[in-house]
Amino acid sequence: MSSDSSKKRKPKVIRTDGGPQEGKRGKADAEQDIRYYSEECEVDLRDPIKDYELYRETCQELQRLMAEIQELKSRGIKDNVRRSLQSLIYCLLCVHFMTLKKLNFFLKKGRDQTHEAKQKVDAYHLQLQNLLYEVMHLQKEITKCLEFKSKHEEIELVSLEEFYKEAPPEISRPAITLAEPHQQTLARLDWELEQRKRLAEKYKECLTSKEKILKEIEVKKEYLSSLQPRLNSIMQASLPVQEYLFMPFDQAHKQYETARHLPPPLYVLFVQASAYGQACDKKLVVAIEGSVEEAKALYKPPEDSQDDESDSDVEEEQTTKRRRPTLGVQLDDKRKEMLKRHPLAVTIDLKCKDENVLHLTFYYLMNLNVMTVKAKVTTAMELTAAISAGDLLSPDSILNCLYPGDHGRKTPNPANQFQFDKVGILTLSDYVTELGHPYVWVQKLGGLHFPKDQPQACWHGSDVPSCPQHTVTADNSLSASHMELTVKLLRSRLQSRLALHKQFASLAPLALAEHCSAPLWGCSSPGSTVPGVSGFSPHRGLELVILEASSNPKGCVVALCPAKLQAAVVVNPGYSTLPPVFSLCLNWKGERTSSNDDNIRAMESEVNVDYKELWGPKPGYQLLTNQLQRLCMVLDVYLETEPHDPSVEGPKEFPQEKMCLRLVRGPMRLKPFKFNYPQGFFSHR
Repeated sequence: MSSDSSKKRKPKVIRTDGGPQEGKRGKADAEQDIRYYSEECEVDLRDPIKDYELYRETCQELQRLMAEIQELKSRGIKDNVRRSLQSLIYCLLCVHFMTLKKLNFFLKKGRDQTHEAKQKVDAYHLQLQNLLYEVMHLQKEITKCLEFKSKHEEIELVSLEEFYKEAPPEISRPAITLAEPHQQTLARLDWELEQRKRLAEKYKECLTSKEKILKEIEVKKEYLSSLQPRLNSIMQASLPVQEYLFMPFDQAHKQYETARHLPPPLYVLFVQASAYGQACDKKLVVAIEGSVEEAKALYKPPEDSQDDESDSDVEEEQTTKRRRPTLGVQLDDKRKEMLKRHPLAVTIDLKCKDENVLHLTFYYLMNLNVMTVKAKVTTAMELTAAISAGDLLSPDSILNCLYPGDHGRKTPNPANQFQFDKVGILTLSDYVTELGHPYVWVQKLGGLHFPKDQPQACWHGSDVPSCPQHTVTADNSLSASHMELTVKLLRSRLQSRLALHKQFASLAPLALAEHCSAPLWGCSSPGSTVPGVSGFSPHRGLELVILEASSNPKGCVVALCPAKLQAAVVVNPGYSTLPPVFSLCLNWKGERTSSNDDNIRAMESEVNVDYKELWGPKPGYQLLTNQLQRLCMVLDVYLETEPHDPSVEGPKEFPQEKMCLRLVRGPMRLKPFKFNYPQGFFSHR
């Protein structure tokens, strides 16, 4: 402790009265500077571990001294002695406190040094982080460079063969590029650039020529727009000439403009019917009727949603004040919507040589995807209303069975039945009066094809069964293939119905002979005839009555007093291609029919089986009249060849006037019903 305290003592400084003279400092001054004590210099020389040991020893010594002072106070020592000891202890305490103060100074200096060293470490750490970040950035850049894809990889370059074939040597440089792929790629890119420059120049030239052509087009458009009013004025001026020469070009143009708004099936029908009329049938007239504005409204886009919302709000306010429609009313509205027709319709007028016209109006049901037709007959002369004619010219039946089995009472589209079930429609036949008949041939004329209800029994050649179609399309070829035959059948049907109507009208007052186109039978007594009927004597009281019938079969009574022959006649809609069929019943001495009398069956065979002899000249529209006349003749033969009952007095009830080779033949005792023309006699078949 004494050594440490002596070190801390400041050195004595000797001063002179006059003060130090500059320039005359000697060796003593230098030694005095060397002996000067500096704590800051000592800090650098001291060992921190030794300072720590000194600090711990000093603290322990302070604890010991404090304990001695406490012990001295607790002992009963004299005051003089105690004071001297305490002063000594206090001196030691001061020395130790000075040592702690000195150590504290050393500690502060060490703390500053530590802080400086820490700052240096932080600076080095920051530099390390920066270097690591730079390394990471460089690694990313290296990765990008390794993964870099050049734009030339996306360019479709010409093949190598084409490149060396077309490129000039100054670009291709085969001596270099063949050995170095990089130089080869650069050369190919140079060639691509050269080609694109040429194409760019060519593109500019094309744009220039395009602009010139567009200017020419604009000039021609202006010329055409100024030409249209002139053409319209010329067309208006030529209308009288068109009417005089029967060349309605203006009307045809308007029709084709209207045809643009037709649905596909009606458009196909219009085009094919017009083409057929121009090429093959000058008496076929095709036209379009209906509202074009309504047809245009079907294809208009819906209005803005805001207007719809405002309208819906107004409707909601109105409906809240009204009662809601019942379920029945809703179904009626759904049925009307389901059976809605297109606003436009196609009309076809078929004119005959005798100026009779069959008017056909074709409609298209949009939701059912089928076509319907309505018919109407206009005659050149007013027809006599025959009671027995029934509905021969009725619009609902005149087109019935134009093709075999086609009655037009149900829809040909199988999908319609599922649509009917949703709205409660049992069958379309309840609405054909209003909508028209959906015949199969009508669908084919419109280019519509639907699968058949039943599959074909067998398939020949390349025929295959039809498959159901999900969408209905209009086929022009299908319409064209059925147009000619259908038009011929329609015209034939009109002529046959008119002829049949005329026959029924003439049969009522017994005017058979004037319509007979086949040879007359039984002319053995030409002088005695009933007015209008050849070959029958007036004393027999022949009477022919056509009974009223609402539909086929029709009733016919031939009365030959006291015999009466009743005939039920079934007239097929395809008359006269298909002959009428007769069923006979003779009321004379009992009821005789084909079931109990072989001769009655032979009479039926004479008019039903051998009808070809009664056709006469084609098309054989007078077949029914000829069959009735033949029936009257065979009735004569039947009655005249009956044997006379010897038990009855008087002459024979029906004297024989017909010439017969044999009256009866065979075990069934058949009578001679075959008439031989022109010999004029009857024989057996």
